[in-house]
Amino acid sequence: MRPKDIADLQIEEVCERVTRLTTDMMTFWKSANGWAPAEAAGLLSRSMLEWQASLAASLSHWPKATSEGDLILAWTNLGALIEGQLRLFLSVYYEDYKADAQPMVMRGDVQQPDEASLELLRQFFVRSVWTTGLDWNSYVQFVQLRRNAIHAFRYRDIGTFDEWRDSLRTHLAFVRDLNDRLPYPDEGFSPRD
Repeated sequence: MRPKDIADLQIEEVCERVTRLTTDMMTFWKSANGWAPAEAAGLLSRSMLEWQASLAASLSHWPKATSEGDLILAWTNLGALIEGQLRLFLSVYYEDYKADAQPMVMRGDVQQPDEASLELLRQFFVRSVWTTGLDWNSYVQFVQLRRNAIHAFRYRDIGTFDEWRDSLRTHLAFVRDLNDRLPYPDEGFSPRD
């Protein structure tokens, strides 16, 4: 799933590219009035997309970290970015989401893209989005299991920093793929890393 160009990058460059691409995506979609349908634009304008950009910038803290606490926080950072990307995607395609025969439901209530948990998002994407093209389920689930250690009081597998760095490289490919699936006015508007 990872292009060779990403495998050849230094990890600091991967952090910078994820930050740049995430920031540009969030900046564009934060002010989508007139471009996105009214309900989608409203959802996007009230979402804290700027926090996604800030979380992406925080990735640069982790490549040189060494403690288990730092590793848990690194996974949590990456998991929050995945969750934000999935929410962004469904918010942009809000009309399609509302029309889906199997929306995300929790305790009998249909969940909006900006309130759904990562698990509900992942299940929805498996069922309705990753049916064509790349299937990111194994990547999302891998990070999700490690990032959930933030809630643990008993032992959970948190992996290693090498696994985190490898997942960060995969994340750049993941964000590129989601970005390429979003509708932009033309190539000039489409963010690139």
